[in-house]
This record gives sequence, structure tokens and C-alpha cells, in this order.
Amino acid sequence: MSVLLERPGAVEGTGPDAGVASHYGNPHREQRLLAEGLAVVDLSHRGVVTVTGPDRLSWLHSLTTQQLLDLPPRTSAETLILSPKGHVEHALHVVDDGETTWITTEPGAASAVAGWLDSMRFMLRVEVADVSERYAVLGEPVARESAPGEPLAWVDPWPGPVGDTFCYGPEGEEHPGSGRAWRELVVPRDQLAEVVGERPLAGTWAAEALRVAAWRPRAGVDTDHRTIPHELDWLRTAVHLHKGCYRGQETVARVKNLGRPPRRVVFLHLDGSGHVIPEAGTELTPLEGGRAVGQLTSVARHADDGPIALALVKRNLDPTLTLLADGTSAAQTVVVPG
Repeated sequence: MSVLLERPGAVEGTGPDAGVASHYGNPHREQRLLAEGLAVVDLSHRGVVTVTGPDRLSWLHSLTTQQLLDLPPRTSAETLILSPKGHVEHALHVVDDGETTWITTEPGAASAVAGWLDSMRFMLRVEVADVSERYAVLGEPVARESAPGEPLAWVDPWPGPVGDTFCYGPEGEEHPGSGRAWRELVVPRDQLAEVVGERPLAGTWAAEALRVAAWRPRAGVDTDHRTIPHELDWLRTAVHLHKGCYRGQETVARVKNLGRPPRRVVFLHLDGSGHVIPEAGTELTPLEGGRAVGQLTSVARHADDGPIALALVKRNLDPTLTLLADGTSAAQTVVVPG
């Protein structure tokens, strides 16, 4: 349980964001403060893993999807751990300080990530540790890498593109995530309140609204046991297409070169006229009726756009169809073309 839940107005989140504040009494104002670059978000439920030793970067490079060889100190990268069949298992937010590689993970995933990495050490000079009990994460609407003397920061590269990769959706300023600045500070857990200081706090409600509006995928929320990176347009920041072999690479290359992903992410505007909006996991059907064509993965309330969502749908779904989610209509915006 985060110490910042003791702040006035704090309301604890649920689901993957339990343990930190969903909001502090006014989520729409908190979202605007975030968009203006003024607020900070308690992400102390995220996991923190460290990797030390002289082989750490070349070793992580060999196991995951991104180019990590010779990653300069205080330079951020995003990489994925895939299953042998190319399904997304974990997303790693990676930054090295010159001596240690710091990784933040989704809540509850640090133990599994550290355990799997430790099992893959073999004879290499690396040491892996889950340090989540000693270190915590704060989110800031800042796009700058940290400088020496500041807390180490991972800067979100979304929407990229990063390196030798491929984008299914729009690039440059046409992408809705192009104006979103975001980074994660890694700080000693016992200094969490001190690092926040007098800055206003925003909850995960506000942060998630900005993430969904930017079409930014989140592991364990927008993924299931079948998800491959292509479905979420995740190659653009997390996958290098011409690096050495890694687990799941055959699927990444085959789908990119020879086919299309079996599902695709869409952005949805939900009808906000009712008091209740559908939850993540709700099945989507065509407005005129018929079988389910997908399901909601992330649902958020945006201060300006109202209820919005990300969803995974069948590849061949007509992008002009209006969909229904538990009786709520949803208008599609294509992210990954069919």
C-alpha cells in the first residue's frame, strides 16, 4: 500500500492499479494538470528489477526484442519478452546508469521477470534482483532523460519509431501520441513522499486517460495469452527487426514479412450519455447484431473526449461499423489496418 494514499482525497484504484490512488477527488482536473506538465503520478505499485555485471546489456539484448547493445547511460529503451511462439509475456522499461540496468515492470510482474531472467543466466557475468521492496516508481509528464544527480528516469519512446522497425499506424505528428510526454522516475521507496514534494498529485485515472488517447498499449491490460506485438502496433517502439536471434523472433519476422496479424487494435469513442460505461473485457458486437467481433481491453474517461477505449477486434472487421459493448455504442478509429 502506497504512503501517498494517505494524501487528502485519495481513492485507491482497483484491478491492475490497486495499491495506488485512482484519483485524489477530481480526476478531470488532475488530467489537465498532467497534460500541462505540472502533476506527478504515484506508480509505486510497478515492479523494479536490476541487472548488474559486465555482460548485462549484451545478455538482455540476446533475450528480448530490442537493440540494447552498448545502450548509453541514462538512455531509455523499451523491450519485450516473448513466448517461443511470439506472444507478449512482459514489457520491460529499460534504462542503464553505467553500472546497473534498471527495469520497471507492470504491477505484480517483477518476480516472474526476475525469475525468468535468472534462469537464463547460464555462465554469463550477470546478477538479477527484484528490488521492488526498496525502490518505487513515479510518473511524470516529462520527455527528457535524467541528468547526473537526478533520480534515474525511463522516458517513454512512444510513438517512436525507434530504430530499425515498422509502423502499422500513422507516424509523426499524425499520431495522437506524438504530443504525450511521459517518463518514470525510479526512487528509493522510503523517499517517495520527499521526491513528490509539493507538486500536485494525479491518479492513475488521469494517466490512463492520456495513455488510451495516445493509443499506447499496456502489457497485461491490452494483451492476453495470444497477443503478438503487431496487433497493437508495438513494433514501432519495442521491436528491432534486424537484430540477432531471440525467443519469438520467427513469429515476429513471419507476420511482418508474409502476413497480417490475426487481430488488430482499434481506438473507440464510447457513447457517454449513460451513467455507466462498459468495463475492460466486455465483448464487442456489431450494432445490427451478430457474434462477438472483439473485446475492450482498456477503458478510460477523458476530460475532453469523454469515454474512450482500446479494443482488440478481428482483422477483417469492417472499420466503418458501429459496435456495441454491453449496450453502449462505440465508433471505431483504425490503428492497425486490416
